[in-house]
Amino acid sequence: MTKTAAVMFAPGFEEIEGLTQVDVLRRAGVQVTMVGLEDRVVTGGHGITVTCDAVLGDHLLDYDVVIFPGGMGGATALRDSDQLMALMKQRHANGKWNAAMCAAPMALGRYGLLDGRTYTSYPEIETHAQDGHFTEDITVVDQEGKIITSRGPATALAFAYRILGVLGVDAQDVRHAMLYDYLKDNIQ
Repeated sequence: MTKTAAVMFAPGFEEIEGLTQVDVLRRAGVQVTMVGLEDRVVTGGHGITVTCDAVLGDHLLDYDVVIFPGGMGGATALRDSDQLMALMKQRHANGKWNAAMCAAPMALGRYGLLDGRTYTSYPEIETHAQDGHFTEDITVVDQEGKIITSRGPATALAFAYRILGVLGVDAQDVRHAMLYDYLKDNIQ
């Protein structure tokens, strides 16, 4: 059965974080839907505009994982959306996986999804989830809470591969083809 993912895009999103998730997951055979928070056309924090496949709606309940890229503007918009918060709380109650990186864990913090959970985020964002357990690991999977988090732009590939692992998708060929193994062994 093909796995499904939705990547949420709000104005001011961090382009490398959002687009890396779409790219890597699609390479691995995951059916990825780009979802705009309020509009299909969304401009990121560095002026790159994307056209999403859909706009926020109840369909968000159906995906195997919903992914929030960071970028302060985008993360703030995701955090402040009451409609998104209601859907994400329902996903959590249904035992679905949710993922956020960089500044976006602050949205999960507002929703109460990080309470008692282990997570990571961009430096200083941990103050938005005071009831969670912050760590500086590159990526964190909280199995019980079904939450996947990551630190920031430089960790976008590691985050994508971690999501694939959680979904049970074998990404070894994709990792090798993208030279990710080479990068891990040779980064300076």
